[in-house]
Amino acid sequence: MMDSFNRRHFIKTAVTTGVGLQFIDVSPTLAAQENGKRVGIIGLDTSHSTAFTKALNAANPDPVYYGYKVVAAYPYGSKDIESSASRIPAYTEEVKKLGVEIVDSIKDLLNKVDVVLLETNDGRLHLQQAMEVFKSGKRMFIDKPVAASMKDVLAIYDASKKYKIPIFSASSLRYIKGIEAIDKKKVLGADTYSPATLEKTHPDFFWYGIHGVETLYTVMGTGCKSVSRVSTPDTDIVVGVWADGRTGTFRGTRTGKHDYGGTVFTQDGNKILGPYAGYEPLLVDIIKYFKTGEVPVTPEETIEIFAFMEAADESKRQGGKSVTLESVMKASK
Repeated sequence: MMDSFNRRHFIKTAVTTGVGLQFIDVSPTLAAQENGKRVGIIGLDTSHSTAFTKALNAANPDPVYYGYKVVAAYPYGSKDIESSASRIPAYTEEVKKLGVEIVDSIKDLLNKVDVVLLETNDGRLHLQQAMEVFKSGKRMFIDKPVAASMKDVLAIYDASKKYKIPIFSASSLRYIKGIEAIDKKKVLGADTYSPATLEKTHPDFFWYGIHGVETLYTVMGTGCKSVSRVSTPDTDIVVGVWADGRTGTFRGTRTGKHDYGGTVFTQDGNKILGPYAGYEPLLVDIIKYFKTGEVPVTPEETIEIFAFMEAADESKRQGGKSVTLESVMKASK
């Protein structure tokens, strides 16, 4: 079976040479079915769902997506977070126009697809939804946040081990412009920033601050031992101290124009991160994971990102005192 690139190359050649195309079936859905590349989406309450579908189901998709197509979606999704629930009707209609079948349950979805994008914006639902996917034996990308509690994050990764299905989770800010030019062996420290709007159903940074925290970890790597947090109604500043003595800070903002970026301090000078690079770089890695089963971000790093954010919440509760990541991990277990 030809991959997406070769198939399109063949069609282009056929047009050039005058070979009739009436005998060539190039249906995106059929191609996905034949190649085991049927993608299912859980949760149509986030713009990520429509962005990924537009890229994969385009009339002429980028060959880097290897012919993967979204063929079915289960819309829910948060039902009690207004900013999410209100999006579901419009996003449902949008993906239907791109050839996506809307199903009534995750069970129905899993009967129609080969891999899953768990996009539900509400992290409280992720453990229950992920368990259904694990039991089906299918690979799964879990969009941010992995879950709405440290306890559920650990439970999801424990299930990943139990069912022997590696999972991938990341923010698209892991791929912010400028990252590709950083030699991580030379990083001395970093300051990153992103919006950090709050949602009462989630720990403070799990909901949105995760974007800037993930950027910080992308350049610093794992090894943070403790964090302390300064918090005001408009701004949060979290300082992390790594085991090797390096420091990294995250600034989360709730006023002014939203933006993403940072400064990385290296042995060769300071490097600026930004602007945001869009969803496509993340989607490329998702498809590579679907294709190979190899995760581009280790479970250890993703778990530590959530421990960093949980420790920051605990520091806030303690009036800005330093809190170790180890202590919040023990409490969550």
